[in-house]
Amino acid sequence: MVRIRVLVVDDHRIFAESLAAALAAEPDVEVSAAGSGPAALRCLERAVAEGRRYDVLLVDADLGATASALHGGRPAVPVQDGNAEGLVDGISLVAGVRTGQPAVRTVVLAEKDDPRRAALALQAGACGWVAKDCSLSRLLTVIRGVLREETHLPPALLTGVLRELTAARKHRTESERLVESLTPREREVLRCMVAGLGRKAVAERLFLSPHTVRTHMQNVLGKLGVHSTLAAVALARRAGVGPVDLTGDVVERGGQLA
Repeated sequence: MVRIRVLVVDDHRIFAESLAAALAAEPDVEVSAAGSGPAALRCLERAVAEGRRYDVLLVDADLGATASALHGGRPAVPVQDGNAEGLVDGISLVAGVRTGQPAVRTVVLAEKDDPRRAALALQAGACGWVAKDCSLSRLLTVIRGVLREETHLPPALLTGVLRELTAARKHRTESERLVESLTPREREVLRCMVAGLGRKAVAERLFLSPHTVRTHMQNVLGKLGVHSTLAAVALARRAGVGPVDLTGDVVERGGQLA
């Protein structure tokens, strides 16, 4: 029998463990539970190292909200910046898993229908959006369906999600036009900003003075029509601009590839 390996990720431990126990009663399902985004990433990495990859990830739409409340309302952060306190939101986790382990199918579990968040989840790489109060048989249908490359959404969400995706496509086109107005150097600086690098780190990476980097950053904000680095990064992501690679050597020196 081919077994489906499922990882439930929810910072409400009772829910996560109860759902895991219910799924484990199925003869073809093997299931584990994780209580945070970072814990889920560790489970996924450990499974790869042991040669037993997960097939499906069930992610709480509100992942990180509990930890955020316990830490003075601090917001969840992108998955690459997650820490042991669990401050990683569900959609960031979905995006991180799609990048790191694209073979894993992700399904978002939500307490209420939300077309905007469902659209964001699909854009991040989710294969489905399911209500937490759905029946176990419905959830199993979705789990088996996403493994057949199906996408699952509640019928009541379809119109709203399509509207959100259409609007997002329009915003992306506008964002792409603005990014295209940047010079090659400004686009490289923008990619550094997307990677979370500060002015000094950008200067060291591109062999520029901090003053020159500051000028480039100001030009980027002006051309993009925004007033903060966060807004510039959000616009860049809508335009499909990814972060500069921080794992390799410095790639530019005086405008030349090194």
